[in-house]
Amino acid sequence: MNSADLLTDAFTRVRETVHSAVEGLSRADLHTRLDEDANSIGWLVWHLTRVQDDHVSDAASVEQVWFAEDWASRFDLPFAKEATGYGHGSADVASVRVGSALLLGYHDAVHERTLAFVRGLDDGALDRVVDEAWSPPVSLGVRLISVISDDLQHAGQAAFVRGALERR
Repeated sequence: MNSADLLTDAFTRVRETVHSAVEGLSRADLHTRLDEDANSIGWLVWHLTRVQDDHVSDAASVEQVWFAEDWASRFDLPFAKEATGYGHGSADVASVRVGSALLLGYHDAVHERTLAFVRGLDDGALDRVVDEAWSPPVSLGVRLISVISDDLQHAGQAAFVRGALERR
C-alpha cells in the first residue's frame, strides 16, 4: 500500500461514516440538537465537508466544489458563502437546515474531488509546504491527516447524535 492508497482509504472511511450518520434521516432529525447549544447532525456534516473542500481545494490549487458546482446557492445559508463553520455559534448551527439528499450530494461531490487529488499523489508530494502561516510550516501530508482527523471526529459526533435520537 502506498500513501495515495492509504489516503484514499482514510477519506473513504470518512464518507462511509457520514453516510451511516445521515442516510434515512428526516430534515427535522438532521436539525435536532441534543441541547440548545449542541451541534446538529446537519451542521456537523456540512462543516466537516466544507473544511475538507476548502483545505483540499487549496492544496490542489483548484476552486472549491462549493463554488464550482454552485452548492453555496443550493444550500442558501444565512451567512457568508465562504464560511466553513469555523467559529460558528449556536445561532449559526441552528440555521443549517437542509435535507439529507442535499447534504450527501455535496459531501459525495467533495469526496470524489478529494479522491481524484489524493490518488495522483506520490510520497514525495506529501512534503510540499502548503501553509507557511504556522511554525513549523504545514506540509501537504500534515494538512491531509489533519482534515481526516477532524472529519472523523465530526462524523463520529454525528453518529453519536443519531444514536441518541434513535434511542428516544
